[in-house]
Amino acid sequence: MKTITVNKNVLSKNDEIAARNKSSLSGRGIRMFNLLGSPGSGKTTLLESALAHESVDKSKIAVIEGDLFTDFDAKRMDEIGIRTIQLNTEGACHLEADMVERGIDELDLEGIETLIVDNIGNLVCTASFSLGEHYRIAVTSVTEGNDKPLKYPKLFKTADYVVINKIDLLPFTNFDVDRFTADVHSLNPNAKVFTCSAFKGEGMEAIADLFMNH
Repeated sequence: MKTITVNKNVLSKNDEIAARNKSSLSGRGIRMFNLLGSPGSGKTTLLESALAHESVDKSKIAVIEGDLFTDFDAKRMDEIGIRTIQLNTEGACHLEADMVERGIDELDLEGIETLIVDNIGNLVCTASFSLGEHYRIAVTSVTEGNDKPLKYPKLFKTADYVVINKIDLLPFTNFDVDRFTADVHSLNPNAKVFTCSAFKGEGMEAIADLFMNH
């Protein structure tokens, strides 16, 4: 009987293209962020709020929006003056490096210093596929509960930054920020944890600074 290790082959090919993406962007002086989180965590609202901050030079930022079918999020980026391209996977639960490579080829990156990929809402598949990013940001919210780091460890093990969003709703939940942060650091001692409310605009200066000045 012959056995084919499909996942290994798929991931190996993806990693080759991811390395090519990272090298190409680095050579052009562009840093790429991969923004990951569950549906409803507020990733796109976080981007809107951070990139609309007065400290942000929008001419130096571009966004690749990932979604299964719609272009709703790309339109939101367009409305605030961010250079954007939409990637639709037609049902696939995550972006892969070759998709992002196509997006990079189609985008006008002249003058761009920061490229942000707003990945598809998913806590599992997205964590396994590198896109060639320089930094990975995991976004969660207090309404999701503070058990996520231990239930979905790969995402938090591989994140450079973790953002706890919707902090304004903390009094109405049983979310434990200290416990959540301790669990993140038990998996990934070097991860930096931010708290914010993207909808209310609270804590967004630090996120904006991360995108502009890292």
